[in-house]
Amino acid sequence: MNTTKGSPHGTNKSITGIDPKVKLSLRKIAVITGVIFIIATGALFPAAALTPGLTGTDYLTQFSAHPNQVAAGAFAYLVAALASAGIAIAMYPVMKGSNAGLALGSVVFRALEAVFYMVEVVILLSLPTLGQQFTTTGAADRTLLQAIGNSLVSVREHAALVAVFAFCLGAFMYYYLFFQSRLIPRWLSGFGIVAIILMMVACVLALFSGNLITSYIALAFPIFLQEMVLAVWLIVKGFNPSAVASLPAKTATNELLSAA
Repeated sequence: MNTTKGSPHGTNKSITGIDPKVKLSLRKIAVITGVIFIIATGALFPAAALTPGLTGTDYLTQFSAHPNQVAAGAFAYLVAALASAGIAIAMYPVMKGSNAGLALGSVVFRALEAVFYMVEVVILLSLPTLGQQFTTTGAADRTLLQAIGNSLVSVREHAALVAVFAFCLGAFMYYYLFFQSRLIPRWLSGFGIVAIILMMVACVLALFSGNLITSYIALAFPIFLQEMVLAVWLIVKGFNPSAVASLPAKTATNELLSAA
């Protein structure tokens, strides 16, 4: 049975009303986005494992003793930062058809997230040099170098907190668009909205308590779980074609074809 029919422009459309080229582009975007989600989250594990602890009084000595390990950890953080921005950028052609302003906002905030994560990377790469000076200098100068190190660590912690705030805002925008457009099942996008709100609560608690954002694992875990489920869903199932067909036709078609 023939499931396609000719369009006025000479192209075929499936029974979902989507040009096959658009459908293929949609599938590619979904897979790429899912892979980037996994990279962005997965890179954080080796980054955290490779980076020496920043607590106690001897962390400068530890950084001085393991410069290559620190560099590897910083590289993993850099990969995670770039992938974080890449998520919203990859989805932009699809999300723009639903709401261009929110789609662009998600790109902006996730790019800001990446910028502040890069601030963390720069600080991490600076600590081995500071640590070498700390271990070779006299006792009189160690107090000053320790104070400089503590200040850098504090800046890193605050940069991380701002990065997570930016992540929450950017992610909330595209989860709202997901929920509104039904590009993914509403149980999945709704889970994302709830998880992001919990993550935002963790950020506020960290801001006013002075604790690290990592102190609130229970509030952060839901968004980790949701993003991994979303990544698998996008790779295996992709976006809902009928939801794309309901977007403004010219916008959706042009954006997706240009992304192909």
